[in-house]
Amino acid sequence: MASLKDLRARISSVKSTRKITSAMKMVAASRLRRAQDAAEAARPYAQRMERMLSNLAASVAGQAGANPLLAGTGKDTVHLLVVMTANRGLCGGFNASVVRAARHKALELQGQGKTVKFLCVGRKGRDALKRDFPNDILATFEEQGSKGITYGEADKVAQDVLKRFEAGEFDVCTLIYNRFRSAISQVVTLQQVVPFAPPPAGNDNAHADDAGRALYEYEPSEEAILADLLPKCVGIQVFRGLLESFASEQGARMTAMDNATRNAGEMIKKLTLTYNRTRQAQITKELIEIISGAEAL
Repeated sequence: MASLKDLRARISSVKSTRKITSAMKMVAASRLRRAQDAAEAARPYAQRMERMLSNLAASVAGQAGANPLLAGTGKDTVHLLVVMTANRGLCGGFNASVVRAARHKALELQGQGKTVKFLCVGRKGRDALKRDFPNDILATFEEQGSKGITYGEADKVAQDVLKRFEAGEFDVCTLIYNRFRSAISQVVTLQQVVPFAPPPAGNDNAHADDAGRALYEYEPSEEAILADLLPKCVGIQVFRGLLESFASEQGARMTAMDNATRNAGEMIKKLTLTYNRTRQAQITKELIEIISGAEAL
């Protein structure tokens, strides 16, 4: 049985831990509101751009000399997975769910005889994937999210992806990130951005209104617009993925720290009860010894 000194030290340690988890919960809660507003504000723009590009892509499909970002390289042998995780832990299963999806996708592609490469956004993804794919991680971006997500941070990732595509390093690029649904629910999302893939019917991006079937007239030519918009679309989708991932991270961390604070409180109650019982038993034992000694005299 632990001594009273050990129990006091344990109770003090758990109380200190509870203070830390409570503070982290409040910080995550304050960041969550801004991150959630930013993620939800970015969705309509990204969805409208996808819809317009889908309309453009349908009109130029099959034409010779189509933009490579739309038509692809004609091959499907090398896949680049952009894995978006956090730089820090203590956010429940947020990082593990993304890494699990990336690992499953990579093994599935390798089973089909394809080559897989990784671009990690966040240290946790790199640290987890390098154990199974040590030679397949091309680069890691770690500076995002320190003061919120900015388009400049997303553009660095997008430009790196576009440069590698122009250099012929991969044929297909897929983003893997957590889409924010609520503070306790995040959805792992795989989104192909190179070559451009229209959102599937019934997706959250595909609204069931007449705008999706509208006819557009473009000036200048459709090819010129595609040449300008397709690279921007990659940047917008990366930016949207980072915003969704950052909001999901804050929600997951707030929930995890709330659970940790509650668990610490329960542990403090149990340790305090054990401490009081041990102290009472020790006092009772000492009284019995005193009484027994007095009677012996």
